[in-house]
Amino acid sequence: MCLFFLNATTQERPPINVFYPEDYGAEPQNWSISQANSRFIYIANSKGLLEYNGAKWTVYDSPNQTNIRSVHVIDSLVYTGSYHDFGFWKKNNYGALKYTSISKSLKVDLLEDEEFWNIMSIDNSILFQSLDRIIIFNKVTSSYNIINSPTKISRLFKVDSSFYFQSLNNGLYKIENGNSVLVSNDVIIKNNVIVNIFTSNGVPIILTQDNGFFQLINNQLKPWISSASAVLKNISVFSSIQLKDGSFVLGTISNGLIHITQNGDVNYKINQSNGLTNNTILALYEDIDNNIWLGLDNGINCINIKSPYHIYYDYSGMIGSVYTSKVYNNMLYLGTNQGLFCKPLYSNENVEFLEGTQGQVWCLDIIDNTLFCGHNSGTFIVNNKQATKIANVQGTWQIKPISNHKDLLIQGNYNGLNILEKNNGQWQFRNKIKGFDISSRFFEFIDSNSVYLVHEYKGSFSIKIDKEFTKTVQVNQDSSMPIKLNSSLTKHYSDLLYSNNKGVFKYKRDSNKFAKDSVLSRLIDKDNFSSGVIVSDSLTNKLWSFSAQGIKYATLSSLSGENSIKSISFSEDLRKDVLHYESVTHIGNQKYLFGSTTGYIVLDLDKLGNKNHDITLNQIKVSTSQVNDTIKLVDITANPKFENNENNIQFSYSISEFSKIQKPEYQYKLEGIYNTWSDWSSSGTVLFKNLPFGDYTFSVRGRVGYQFTESTKSYTFHIQRPWYLSNLAFALYLLTLLLFTLLMHTIYKRYYRKQRERLMLRTTRELNLKELENKQQLMRFKNDKLREDIETKNRELGISTMNLIKKNEFLNTIKKELENVEGKNLNKVIKIIDKNLNNSDDWNLFQEAFNNADKDFLKKIKTLHPSLTANDLRLCAYLRLNLSSKEIAPLLNISTRSVEVKRYRLRKKMDLSHESSLTNYILEI
Repeated sequence: MCLFFLNATTQERPPINVFYPEDYGAEPQNWSISQANSRFIYIANSKGLLEYNGAKWTVYDSPNQTNIRSVHVIDSLVYTGSYHDFGFWKKNNYGALKYTSISKSLKVDLLEDEEFWNIMSIDNSILFQSLDRIIIFNKVTSSYNIINSPTKISRLFKVDSSFYFQSLNNGLYKIENGNSVLVSNDVIIKNNVIVNIFTSNGVPIILTQDNGFFQLINNQLKPWISSASAVLKNISVFSSIQLKDGSFVLGTISNGLIHITQNGDVNYKINQSNGLTNNTILALYEDIDNNIWLGLDNGINCINIKSPYHIYYDYSGMIGSVYTSKVYNNMLYLGTNQGLFCKPLYSNENVEFLEGTQGQVWCLDIIDNTLFCGHNSGTFIVNNKQATKIANVQGTWQIKPISNHKDLLIQGNYNGLNILEKNNGQWQFRNKIKGFDISSRFFEFIDSNSVYLVHEYKGSFSIKIDKEFTKTVQVNQDSSMPIKLNSSLTKHYSDLLYSNNKGVFKYKRDSNKFAKDSVLSRLIDKDNFSSGVIVSDSLTNKLWSFSAQGIKYATLSSLSGENSIKSISFSEDLRKDVLHYESVTHIGNQKYLFGSTTGYIVLDLDKLGNKNHDITLNQIKVSTSQVNDTIKLVDITANPKFENNENNIQFSYSISEFSKIQKPEYQYKLEGIYNTWSDWSSSGTVLFKNLPFGDYTFSVRGRVGYQFTESTKSYTFHIQRPWYLSNLAFALYLLTLLLFTLLMHTIYKRYYRKQRERLMLRTTRELNLKELENKQQLMRFKNDKLREDIETKNRELGISTMNLIKKNEFLNTIKKELENVEGKNLNKVIKIIDKNLNNSDDWNLFQEAFNNADKDFLKKIKTLHPSLTANDLRLCAYLRLNLSSKEIAPLLNISTRSVEVKRYRLRKKMDLSHESSLTNYILEI
């Protein structure tokens, strides 16, 4: 496979903040830029006026819906010029800009299609320049004066306290006492468009659009001869400014930006291929912090020209990710995943590829004044722009000298440890150290023959090597050091340091163990940990570490001689580190080179400084919980009372810091509901939804990098109670409660009265029912007693009847016996027996007992059958007792046959049918 490498055509440049039209929400073209004392940036855009506070862009539409061509901030007013109008914007108490038209208030008779392309000021006068004339407005007298031009005006220029303008194809004029005075009508001025006029060493310098710089000496133009002259002849300049340091920045039509020193040398060029969003620069402005703002034909850029950082960005992708770097013989060498590159130090020359070094370069080490290159394919010695391979052992991670052996070097490779030897002044591979085959990226000498090695997957090892460096004598795995990803091992001064996400550990030779170093462990940011790699710089004795939030380094204090930790705000997403292959190289003075996945970054520590930052509370918006509710602005200067339904409150705040590297962050709290500080956030707004009623104080503070803002902004407000919790509502609630209590008292009183009545009625019913039950019970008792009496009387009747039957049977038996006995006195006895058998007393007694047992039977049957005689009733009574004819015969003192006859006669008297039973009939009565 053949690889071809060309020179990478890029250069170091300062960081650039890029804003696309979709970022600021307006048209692509931007015509003019200015800055207020509040540090807010204002830009004239084709759609309207742009305001940028460092956190948010705000677009104010042009009052007459035309392009705004110019902007200039004076005090607290933002003056703008547009098509057929010019005026000023003033910020109200709600944090919004409101426009006032000066041209309309002065009733200026504007020319057809007149647009105002430039605004400048001095003292109480403001100059509005169109292509046809200049209108001078006096703020004090509210009057104006007009400077006319014989031809079209190209630009208006301010030089010190004087104003100049070019009348195209006519000459250069100066404004004096409200009139135009011809300064020069040199042919160069007539034939060229003047872009700007500067001064250098007291000499006016005129920049033309297509022919570079000229000096105006005694009203005569002479070319300013400098190294930039040749460059400027081939480009067309559209905009330019002179910086505060005296240098010049030129914005071209299609070649981007050119920075020229005060002496006329080209410092650097920046165009669309190395950072800009467009090559046509319509406007330039240097802000308070020396940032250069570019109004482009497509977007807005901000170049941090005074930034301590300069970026080498490999837009072509030919260099790749920088793993390591080194300065050697005034050449800067870059080891990348694509190979080894070099360029002269401190030059804008293109980097060059060193033939034969395709592939990953893992290390660059200067040993014995020789530059060694550790490569994926082996080991090289580098001399100027030539690399010579001296060892074919793959994957050279590190190369280190061996004490007391000047002609030997040890290197860590994929296959373990190997030895290089110097023979006849030439370095060459000697041998692999046998007995250890683990990839050896991180290793350091403990003593002359002992190596400590760290492998992030397999652990830590202590290796004893024989004196000839041919094999290992002893290999011990250190179980006290846990296996940690992203860990590393390095030597700083004479200290052996092991680092991971827990901190930095120092090797203690007396105990042969690592112990945590409390000071150096501050290099590891546990909350923002990204890599455990620490890099020791032997030239400046700095120890570097890297985290997601920034970079830290340890250096010895000049007073105490102890390590002190410095922090640099430079987040990982901006550094674009080659993770776990971070590298730092000192390239001179206080400049350090950091490798990245897209090239490298140069940091100048001398330019790092603490800058005071202030936070601004810009706007407060409130709305109700309704979906389509209108959002309204709030007076920032007042401490208002919001309606209860106005409980969605949004705060907007910002730090006017425009650095690409150091992004502002904000922290807030809302006392009354969220009384602790929030987490840090880069958002410049916060919305609190559905806040309950009460008193609140919103506080916000910020930081840029590791430096906090000087003050904290606060805003106190009150959300009123809902109508149902107001004092009037509580009075109504109390009155309602009293009325309700009275009503409920009345209702309950009536209820309990009715309840009592119902209870008394129920009780009465229950008592009556109980009494009835008692009566029924008593009746049952009486009935039971009657039944018992009847049963008793029936038993008595039965007994009596049976006694009568037996007595009569007995008497009849005796009588029959006596009748068979002869004797004189027997008749008398028989008469006595007959008398007893026919004794009416027995019947009366029986009748009384029968009536007690079966009351009214005799009356009922007499009623039914009045023809019945006493004997018939007597027979009925015996039949009622269900006595047989045989049992009845003794009672009637007749024979059984006679009883049957009587029964027959009785049936006839009762008129019973032949089939009917006499006994049943009598029993059923």
